[in-house]
Amino acid sequence: MFLVQYSGLNQLPFDPANNNEPLQFGSASGPLVTEGLIENGGESSKKRKRTNAPSADNSRTLNVDSTAMTLPMSDPTAWATAMNNLGMAPLGIAGQPILPDFDPALGMMTGIPPITPMMPGLGIVPPPIPPDMPVVKEIIHCKSCTLFPPNPNLPPPATRERPPGCKTVFVGGLPENGTEQIIVEVFEQCGEIIAIRKSKKNFCHIRFAEEYMVDKALYLSGYRIRLGSSTDKKDTGRLHVDFAQARDDLYEWECKQRMLAREERHRRRMEEERLRPPSPPPVVHYSDHECSIVAEKLKDDTKFSEAVQTLLTWIERGEVNRRSANNFYSMIQSANSHVRRLVNEKAAHEKDMEEAKEKFKQALSGILIQFEQIVAVYHSASKQKAWDHFTKAQRKNISVWCKQAEEIRNIHNDELMGIRREEEMEMSDDEIEETTETKETEESALVSQAEALKEENDSLRWQLDAYRNEVELLKQEQGKAHREDDPNKEQQLKLLQQALQGMQQESCASRLCASSQDSDYPLEKTLNSCPVKSEREALLVGIISTFLHVHPFGASIEYICSYLHRLDNKICTSDVECLMSRLQHTFKQEMTGVGASLEKRWKFCGFEGLKLT
Repeated sequence: MFLVQYSGLNQLPFDPANNNEPLQFGSASGPLVTEGLIENGGESSKKRKRTNAPSADNSRTLNVDSTAMTLPMSDPTAWATAMNNLGMAPLGIAGQPILPDFDPALGMMTGIPPITPMMPGLGIVPPPIPPDMPVVKEIIHCKSCTLFPPNPNLPPPATRERPPGCKTVFVGGLPENGTEQIIVEVFEQCGEIIAIRKSKKNFCHIRFAEEYMVDKALYLSGYRIRLGSSTDKKDTGRLHVDFAQARDDLYEWECKQRMLAREERHRRRMEEERLRPPSPPPVVHYSDHECSIVAEKLKDDTKFSEAVQTLLTWIERGEVNRRSANNFYSMIQSANSHVRRLVNEKAAHEKDMEEAKEKFKQALSGILIQFEQIVAVYHSASKQKAWDHFTKAQRKNISVWCKQAEEIRNIHNDELMGIRREEEMEMSDDEIEETTETKETEESALVSQAEALKEENDSLRWQLDAYRNEVELLKQEQGKAHREDDPNKEQQLKLLQQALQGMQQESCASRLCASSQDSDYPLEKTLNSCPVKSEREALLVGIISTFLHVHPFGASIEYICSYLHRLDNKICTSDVECLMSRLQHTFKQEMTGVGASLEKRWKFCGFEGLKLT
C-alpha cells in the first residue's frame, strides 16, 4: 500500500481565486512531492524520488509517472479534496474557506480519522477475504525485527478449538534471544496487550483486551521472525500462534453470559408487565359525600356494577358503624331493588333461548325431511327397473352418494332425537319424583321377568349351539367317509333336525308364556298362532326392539332398515314391515307431523303390551 506524502510546498505560480484553468497534475511546474512506502505500522523507507529544477518564477517542478487528471474549478468538492491532499486549507473560487473547521495540524479534513497501520487494508490484518480467494501475506518490518511470510502453497497452520471468551493466545517458536520488548513490538499492532507471560523455552502467552484481537494475532502464525539483520540461529524462529485456555477469560465470559441472561430476564419481565392487564382503580375511602355518590350510582342500571363493588369494599373494610348504619342500609336496599330486574332479564334471555331452540329444531326437522326425500330418490334409483339403465360409473356414484346422504341423515336425526330427549327429561323430572315409589315396584317386577326370560333363552341357545356342533361333526365325518347312503347317519341327521325344530318351538313357547302369563289359552294354540316363524325373525325382533328403545320418539321404516342393512344387506324392507305389523303388542305405527311433513313412525310398545296380553 502506497501513501503519497507532500512536503516542501512553495507558493503556487497562479492565483487559485482568479484562475479558471484546469489544474494539471502532470505538468512540468508544481510543488515538490516526496513518495514513500509505509509498511504496516513501521517506519517509512529512505527511498525517495526527488526531481528539482529551478524555473523563472523560483518554483520547483515535479514529474509523476501517472496520467494527467483534470479537475475543473467549477466543482468545489473536487477542488477542496485536491487542496486538502496538498495540505492546504481548502478555498473557494472567490477565496472564501470552504471548510471553516479545517485543522492545519492534522493535514487533512476534519472528520476523517488518521491513517493507522491497523486500518483495514493498511495494517498487518487485511479486511475480510472471501474463503475461496487465496491470502497473500507480505513482509512486515518492525523496529527490531522483520517478519517473513510463510510459503503460500503450504496449508494453513492447525489450531485447537477456540475456548469460549478466548482473549489469550499461545505463541511458540520465538527466537532464543527474543525479549519481551520484541514480543510487545510485534503483537501490540494486533491490539492492546493486558499481560505477557514469557517462558524460558521460547514460548509465551499473551492476553489481549478484546476477543477480536486474538484473530489478528492468529494471522501471524507461520511467519518467520528475524531479529535485526542477524542470521544466527538464536536470532531466528518460526512463530506458531494458537488459542490458549485461561481461567480469567472463562470467568469474564461467564460473567458476560450472566449479565446477558439478567438483561434478558429483565427484558422479559418488562414485557410481561407491559402486557399484564392494568390493576383496577383503587376504591375511595368512605365519607358522607362519597356515600351519596354511590347511593345515586346504585339506582342507575348502567353504573350498578361499579357502585356495588365499592359498597362491598366498604363493608369488608369495616366502615359500618352506628352512625353510618342507616346510610349502608339504604344502599343495601337499593341493591336489593335490582333483584327483580335481574330476574326479569334472566327470564327474557331464557325465553329468547327457548325460541332459538325451537327455531333450530324446526330448521333441523326440515333438513331431515329433505334428507329423507333425497335418500328415497337414491333408493328408487337403486331399484332394478331404473338401475339397469345406468352405466357402471353412474351406479357407483349413486351408491356413494346414497351412503353419504344416509350417514349425514342419521347424524342429524340422532342430534334431533337428543334434543327432544333432553326436553322430555326436563319436563318429566317433576313427574318422576312424584311416581318414583310406584314405578320402582313395577320396574323390579319387569326386571325380574326379563332376567328370567334371559336365563331361559340363554340355556336354550346353548342347547341349540350344542346340537348345531353335533350336526357339523356328523357332516364332516360323512364327508370324510364318503358314505352318503348310510341309513344310520341319515337317521341321526333327521333326529337332530327334529330336535332343532323342537328347541326352536320351545324357545318361542317360552317367550310367549313369559309375555302372556295371565292368558287362558293353551300352549298348543299359541304355538299355532305364533307371529315369529323362525329364529331369524326372532333375532330381527330383538334388534328392532333395542333400536326403537333408544329412539323413544319412533323411527321411520327406512331409518330402521338402513340400520339393519349395516348388519345384513339381504334384509328386505317389506319383510321387516310385515314382521312388525304382525307384532301389534310389541310395535305400533303412528302418524307424526302436519301437512307436507307428515310421516309414519314405528314405536316400541312392548312394556305396555306386556300388561295387555
